[in-house]
Amino acid sequence: MPLTMAKTGETVMIRRIAGRDETRRHLAELGFVVDSSVTVVSEMAGNLIVQVKDSRIALDKTMANRIII
Repeated sequence: MPLTMAKTGETVMIRRIAGRDETRRHLAELGFVVDSSVTVVSEMAGNLIVQVKDSRIALDKTMANRIII
């Protein structure tokens, strides 16, 4: 299921990153790699603020849907 389905406060593991190579590379540079954990900090209208490693990152709904948990 996509990351947008995770609840606020929930920590999940990334299983797959969908999309074109450049999109996957960009997300990997931000810390979104397979088997890493992501915590959903807040959600508003499908847009997310997530914690990856020691950083908080805002993702729009389109990008969050490409991250499969």
